[in-house]
Amino acid sequence: MSLAHLHLLLNHFPIIGTAVGLGLFVASFATKSDELKEAGLVVLAAVALLALPAFFSGIGAQGAISKDPTVSSALIERHEGAATLALLFMEITGALALAGLWQRRRASTSMAILIVASVTAGMMARVGNTGGDIRHTEIRTQDSGISAVIHHFEPAPGKLRDLILINKWWWAFMMDLHFIGLALLIGTVGILNIRMLGFAKAFPIAPLHRLMPWALAGFGVNTLTGVLAFIGMPNYYTFDIAFWLKILAILLLGLNAAAFYLTDTFRSVEQLGPGEDATPRAKFFAATSLVLWFAVIALGRYIQSYSGTIEPQ
Repeated sequence: MSLAHLHLLLNHFPIIGTAVGLGLFVASFATKSDELKEAGLVVLAAVALLALPAFFSGIGAQGAISKDPTVSSALIERHEGAATLALLFMEITGALALAGLWQRRRASTSMAILIVASVTAGMMARVGNTGGDIRHTEIRTQDSGISAVIHHFEPAPGKLRDLILINKWWWAFMMDLHFIGLALLIGTVGILNIRMLGFAKAFPIAPLHRLMPWALAGFGVNTLTGVLAFIGMPNYYTFDIAFWLKILAILLLGLNAAAFYLTDTFRSVEQLGPGEDATPRAKFFAATSLVLWFAVIALGRYIQSYSGTIEPQ
């Protein structure tokens, strides 16, 4: 499967998934259902994660389609700019969804999620339209009305790339932030996983779990700096096998976390006191998490070594 195929496979998930998550979230207000609200938040958080590989694979699709002389490079750049702005709002929506899952009863969080998710759904629809315009001349239209206003805020890919690469000190600062976010994330999650595996049993689980917002903050910093680094050097990362294996490990970590929290596994260890053992299932999720985070760190270190290992189509 080429990167172009991967992009075609993934690009529908952020567009349709955002609409589904928003629909469930709105329905939860009408039905006063906490279950629907939680389902909507889970879908929005999952879509925010899936939007990353959908965005990253776009460069591979661009390289394949730009060989066709009938395809307009201006339309491709318009689609990339729309995708970049939509990705920003999608990740903000995902962060708010995680905050909503953490603090379900705060109405202010719910209203913020509703507003931002609604804007994101509109932007995702525009991403789909601009992507369709590239190949389908029968539906191609000029930007007008709200679409023209949104286009005004969409970054020009070349200018944004130049801004990110403006000097080596800014790049070094981004990489330092990426490392700090990773240390915050791995340190916090690692302590909880090690405790569930049976080490440091003098600590109860509940106080350690209350540190999870710091892990989410670290993941947010990593996501922001990682996306900016990719935008700055898209060809460097796109055609690197270590980069894609790292993204796969992150997706599997998301699945691991969802299985841990959405089943009764978390409830079985939430109130564990000093000296008490976690269930075998909880230990499995903890061990899997540690292995996958180790893979993320190792693959990140090997990105430079495996640059250009994927052939452009």
